[in-house]
This record gives sequence, C-alpha cells and structure tokens, in this order.
Amino acid sequence: MQPADLDLIILTLNEELNLEYCLRSVQGLPKNIFVVDSGSTDKTVEIAERYGAVVVTHEFITQAEQFNWALDNLPLKSQWILRLDADEVLLPELRDEIAATLPGIRSDVTGLYLKRRMMFLGRWIRHGGYYPTWILRLFRKGKARSEQAELNEHIVLLEGTSERLKNDFVDHDHEGLASWTNKHEGYASRHARFLNGLKNGHDDTFIQPQIFGPQAHRKRWLVQNVYGPAPLFGRAFLYFAYRYFFRLGFLDGVPGLIFHYLHGCWYMFYTDAKVYEQRTKQNI
Repeated sequence: MQPADLDLIILTLNEELNLEYCLRSVQGLPKNIFVVDSGSTDKTVEIAERYGAVVVTHEFITQAEQFNWALDNLPLKSQWILRLDADEVLLPELRDEIAATLPGIRSDVTGLYLKRRMMFLGRWIRHGGYYPTWILRLFRKGKARSEQAELNEHIVLLEGTSERLKNDFVDHDHEGLASWTNKHEGYASRHARFLNGLKNGHDDTFIQPQIFGPQAHRKRWLVQNVYGPAPLFGRAFLYFAYRYFFRLGFLDGVPGLIFHYLHGCWYMFYTDAKVYEQRTKQNI
C-alpha cells in the first residue's frame, strides 16, 4: 500500500498497553505519524518511536487544547489529518477504504465521519444506542478544529461539506476495569461542570443542539432539553433503563450489562453527586 496524503495525530499519556495496537493498525496508511505526549513514564515514547512516529512532548491541559496545539504547531505536511486515540484501531477494511477514497474525493468535501465500534471486556457493544457512533476524525488540513470543551469535545468543520465512510474503527482499551473506573471518576467532575454550565445558560461549545441535526447535534439537544432538566440522581436510573431495556442493551450479554450499568447508571449517578457538590459549594 502506498501511503495516503495523510498525517496521523495521537495524544498520549502512559499508553504502553494500547499504543502498539493502534500503530500496528495504521501501518502503511499515513505519510507521517505524530505522537503528542504529555509526560509518559512508561514505554509509550519507546513504542511510538519504534513505529516511526515523531514524538513531541507538550504539557496537557485538556484534550481539546492539546489537539488544537498539535494542529497549530506540528510540522503537518499532508493534505489530510487523521486523529486517533491511543486505544483506538482501524479495521483493515477502513484503512483500505481511506486509502482508496482520499485520492478521488471531491474538493468541496473537507471532512469524513468514521463509525466507532466500542469493545468492552472482549465484547462488541452493539446495542443500548451505542452503535453506530459517527465521529468526525478525518479532515483536510486547516479546515477543522476541536471545540473548546472539557469533555466529549468534537472536531468541527470550519468550512466545506462532509461524507461518511462505510467501515469501522474500534475503541478497545486494554487497561482493564480499574483504569476505566479511574478515568471516569476524573471525567465526572468535568461533566458536572458542563451540566451546571448548561443550567446557568453557559455553553461555549461549537456543537449546537438540533433535534433534527447530525448525531452529535441531536445528542447535545437531548442533554440540554431532556437529560439536563430531569431530576438529579433519578435521571441516572432512567437513563440506564432506557439504554438497557428500550435500546436493547441486554442483548450485549454480561459485558453489556456491566458496561451499560457502569456507563449509563454508576457514572451518571456519580456525575450527579459531583453536580450536587458543586452547586452546594457555589450555592447554584
């Protein structure tokens, strides 16, 4: 395979258990691989360099700021940019589809949405409203930025149109449940600040809520108009019931039960506890 006119950006911090899978999955596709590391103390940098990546160290603030810094400061030379997390891999079908699509794509198309497949405890989570999830990850240089959100930040196009590719990339974290819960404990404080901001009419994200818009815009509308106004704590149980029963999450087996409960109930309940704590401190 001839490399595509494509540069890959990966943000890392202590990703030795995941990074090699990611880099192996893209072999032969990008012209250049850039790893922006925020101070790893494991073998992340060694693994990245072994696969020919250019490693740049930069202090981490948020995912959005780190990625926008990368766009502004890395020596990106290709026409297209692909952004992956270290725990994500391209399926061979998607890698081949990207290589075949980019050379002949229309000039007005500046972004390509990719379809994410979530793996959890070895199981593909196909239900509960979790698949397919369409995410803008591939775009022309200079035509997109990350919105300045603390959590669940989206890459948004500055101009042009977008299309969808058919095949999947896979989110498969190899670090286990302890790492998953630790990460989500950290996410909860940021998520709570976002929800409290919505309550006060503060939303500086680029993704505008639209009930009939693209997937990310619909989700933002539901958060702002349905989930956000719902009662604290009770909404976590309602959301889990919606995912697990109405959206058929029970069809994902035991891993699905664990995932939908942890992500759809435990995490959302813990986030509400953080919401309550922040409101109490600030008398919101």
